[in-house]
Amino acid sequence: MAGGMENRSWKRQVLCFFLCLCVSLGACETIRYSVPEEKKSGSLVANIAKDLKLDVGKLSGRSARLISKSSKQYFELNTRSGDVIIKEKIDREDLCGQSDPCLLQFEIVLENPLQLYRIEVQIDDVNDNSPKFSKNEFPLELPEQLPVNSHFPLERAQDSDIGTNGIQSYAISSNEHFSLDVHSRGDGSKYAELVLEKQLDREEQAQLMLILTAADGGLPQRTGTARIRVNVLDSNDNFPQFSQSVYKVQLMENSPKGTLVTKVEASDLDQGSNAEITYSFRQVPDKALKLFQLNPLTGEITVLGIIDFEDAAMYEIEIQATDGGGLYAHCKVLVQIKDMNDNAPEVTLTSLTSTIPEDSSPETVVALFRVSDRDSGDNGRTLCSIQDNVPFALKSTLKDYYELVTQKPLDREKVPEYNITITATDRGTPRLTSVRVIRVQLSDINDNPPVFNESSYVMYLKENNPPGLLIGTVRAADLDTEQNAKVTYSALPGNIGDFPFSSSISINSENGNVYALQSLDYEQTRDFQVTVRAADGGSPPLSSEVIVRVVIIDENDNAPFILYPLQNSSAPANDLVPRSAEAGYLVTKVVAVDGDSGQNSWLSYQLLKATDPSLFAVGLQTGEVKTSRPITSPDSVKQKLVVLVRDNGEPPRSTTSTLNVLLVDGFSDAYMQLLDVPQEEEQQDTLTLYLVISLSFISFLFLVSVVTIVATRLYKTRQCREQYVSSSRNFYCDPNFSTNPAETSGTGTLPQSYCYEVCLTTGSGTSEFKFLRPLVPSLPVDPIAAGGSILDCQINSSLKGEKESGRASVSEDSIPRSSGEGCIVNKVIGINENCDQNGWLSYQ
Repeated sequence: MAGGMENRSWKRQVLCFFLCLCVSLGACETIRYSVPEEKKSGSLVANIAKDLKLDVGKLSGRSARLISKSSKQYFELNTRSGDVIIKEKIDREDLCGQSDPCLLQFEIVLENPLQLYRIEVQIDDVNDNSPKFSKNEFPLELPEQLPVNSHFPLERAQDSDIGTNGIQSYAISSNEHFSLDVHSRGDGSKYAELVLEKQLDREEQAQLMLILTAADGGLPQRTGTARIRVNVLDSNDNFPQFSQSVYKVQLMENSPKGTLVTKVEASDLDQGSNAEITYSFRQVPDKALKLFQLNPLTGEITVLGIIDFEDAAMYEIEIQATDGGGLYAHCKVLVQIKDMNDNAPEVTLTSLTSTIPEDSSPETVVALFRVSDRDSGDNGRTLCSIQDNVPFALKSTLKDYYELVTQKPLDREKVPEYNITITATDRGTPRLTSVRVIRVQLSDINDNPPVFNESSYVMYLKENNPPGLLIGTVRAADLDTEQNAKVTYSALPGNIGDFPFSSSISINSENGNVYALQSLDYEQTRDFQVTVRAADGGSPPLSSEVIVRVVIIDENDNAPFILYPLQNSSAPANDLVPRSAEAGYLVTKVVAVDGDSGQNSWLSYQLLKATDPSLFAVGLQTGEVKTSRPITSPDSVKQKLVVLVRDNGEPPRSTTSTLNVLLVDGFSDAYMQLLDVPQEEEQQDTLTLYLVISLSFISFLFLVSVVTIVATRLYKTRQCREQYVSSSRNFYCDPNFSTNPAETSGTGTLPQSYCYEVCLTTGSGTSEFKFLRPLVPSLPVDPIAAGGSILDCQINSSLKGEKESGRASVSEDSIPRSSGEGCIVNKVIGINENCDQNGWLSYQ
């Protein structure tokens, strides 16, 4: 105790020496003293008047007083003596805990004149606390057959004292199975591990009681004890094993509650309940228990409280993994708290050129800016960058200053503007970033010619089009803007046949519409090409060209033309067919062409009219005229066919061909001379045409025509009567007239005592006559026997008259070319069944 007093006296002398030194130098503001804890109230700390070399008698007069900075007043000033004494007993452990040094601060204030002196009193620790375990007894369950030298961490004792007064050693009571191994932590504290020296045997000793003693280093030395009850378990011979003996993790301060710190994992090779592992904290300070939480099933350690780097930079946590059989293992978790980077960099723009021409050269300066960060160290060091997909780059100039410059050629037509993102990042963890977007626009230059949307154009135009018809449109686009993108269209000089393009084609210079100025004919021009130029409005102007092909589409504007047989004003040719021809006999072939194309020129043939439609057939596609059945004797000698030729257009066009077919028995020259058609028959169609035309005039001549017909009838009747009277021939009607041929003369004519008159109705015409030509000439007879008066020659023919009411039957007779004038060709015999003058017949 005397030694302690001498030590304190020496300290006071040293402090007084420094106090005097500070006063003499005039630069010391704080006076420091030290006093051990647990001193009684009233104990002297120091004489402040002596140390400050103040007159004790003036302390009261200058209103000297002591002002404490703590909420509790541990010291007081005696103004009569100048002594600073302890007012209340001081417990360092309650005041500062484990912090070292433990300081109490106060000021001495003097007035008249005002003076202030700062006083610091260091509270020295004394060994007034014994080591203490959290429990008096700790159960320890160990399976038998554990390997020798196995370590088992033991509960650490707590001692409120610090330094050498804290726990310095551990000891275990004497036994044959265990020894003690003492280790030091990073903060200098001690902890003990139980080491198995001899294998346990539950059958020999199921339980062991050990005394664990913790001793501090103070004078006098203090100790604390706890019992360790070792229960030997039956064979669970596999311990849990952690994947790591030490887990080192870093945790950012201010991490939110529930943040996963780390996950410890232990495995056990046993099965069943012996492999079920639970996790628990072991030997963890109370402060750490308030900040971290351990899931006993998963081993996840999460944040429970507020993590503050300023409170502690490191936490050491022991985790115990226990299996269902009571075996356990331990690991350490070292949690390092990292400081937070809480200030982001700032980007300050100094100058900016917002619009630059697209042909700007590289290294053109666009913007100048500065990057700053209020943090320090790595947290205050910045990196600056822009996105990679822009033709710009950053150049560092002065400290923290950057230039934004062009790096590659620019093209406004591809990218008209750029939004350049400047990213400033500090080097803290986590890194904070600031973003500034600069908009740079590109002004246009005329660097792109117009481009047609097609490499070539094909336009279609129907022939016979109306003038001014829109054929199609050409389109060209220019990637430039404004005047540089204004496109005008024109056609380059050229010809369509012998005429220039300008006479047939026109192009709208503004919209590219192509018009046909005149009607075009497919048969003359089937297609043509014109070159169109598109020029922009830049200076100088740029242009491009494209070929436009105009295809004329055929219309059905041409009727079929008959090549064979020729259709002209002369009499058509006659086609001869032998009567012996069978069905399918090729008579002739109608050949026709069409000036159109495609389906408009596809021709089909059909029989439009025929004397006997059942006798002939026309090939639909070939135009071949064939017999459809064998020729029979009743078939007329002359057959007239009208063949219709029609194309496949819309609407279809057609033409007709007239064929004359003669049915013959042979093809000899003598016979061919007998086949001449009378002129009257050749004019048949012409007369019919005249009759049709005259119908338009008959309406106003009808009455006159009736009178004329009646007069003509009366005149003919009277002339006939006078003729026969003057020739001294009696013509009378005999009611007993016999039609028996036996009663007739050998010439086939009736007796001369009868008068015959052909009576025609008023509606008779040439169409009511059927002209027949005999195939065999008649043989000559004696003209006297026939009652004739001409002796030159007579060619008789067989009677072919037909008795019809109001209708005459006419035969065709053959006359030899050697016949002379007055030769009798034939004799017409008519019969009228009426009597009196109604039965008289006249011939003309």
